[in-house]
Amino acid sequence: MQLLLIHTGGTIGMAPGPKGLAPVRGLVENAVAERLPAGVTLHSHVFDPLIDSADMGPNDWNAILSAIRTYPGMPVIVTHGTDTMAFTGAALSQALAGEGRSVILCGSMTPLGMGGDAEGNLALAIEAAMTAGESVQLAFAGSLLPADGLVKHHSHEALSFRSQQQLPQTIPARRSFSARRLAILTLSPGLPAGALEATLAALDGAVLRVFGAGTAPSDQRTLKVLADAVAAGKRIRAVSQCEAGGLTPGAYAAGAGLWATGVENGGPETPEAALIRLWLN
Repeated sequence: MQLLLIHTGGTIGMAPGPKGLAPVRGLVENAVAERLPAGVTLHSHVFDPLIDSADMGPNDWNAILSAIRTYPGMPVIVTHGTDTMAFTGAALSQALAGEGRSVILCGSMTPLGMGGDAEGNLALAIEAAMTAGESVQLAFAGSLLPADGLVKHHSHEALSFRSQQQLPQTIPARRSFSARRLAILTLSPGLPAGALEATLAALDGAVLRVFGAGTAPSDQRTLKVLADAVAAGKRIRAVSQCEAGGLTPGAYAAGAGLWATGVENGGPETPEAALIRLWLN
């Protein structure tokens, strides 16, 4: 059997240095090789330079996808920092839909060799890669989580991820990420319509985090900004600011103005999943 390791960077592959924790080449690769069952051949693709996941973006998702597709049919472990794990989980889940790949994401809250969660997460990732069918999952804190709806809900604890159920994946219109100007925006009480207008003017589209099951301020200036942006061809996809439950358009009269603007209903999508949807469809 063969296994592909894609090491992008992140806490799992860091070690103490003179200025604090910093990436160390070979640390993750050696840890994986030492834990592989007999008879498994390891192929490694290591980012150069290794990056903090705060710097992860569309070009890096394309690099991960290219590496995965260079080794057709091979199970894959992607080691990655936790801060943008949810974005990469959604990106790989949607971009690889229907390609029959097994991809296990893995990271940690403390580095290898420091008595934390790294070794356990890596062992779980290897075990899952050896047995999983078509799926993109996160191996973390003793659990395998679907990666399409990841939420990092705690910034320090080892049990820092949840996964919100998403609608079944469909084949995307695009299989890679282009240079589109997209962002996640949040409605908040008192948000000036002019600020929303100025932000949307700089974007090709946006995910809009709205209230509860799908309500928004009834301010006519704000609603006109949204309607004008949609009329100009900018896709705006609404999701809930709540972690779970998603949107139900029409449930409240306070949402009527929002849905009349032509914004898209993201349903149960996480903001990360909705953003990837705009990129690929």
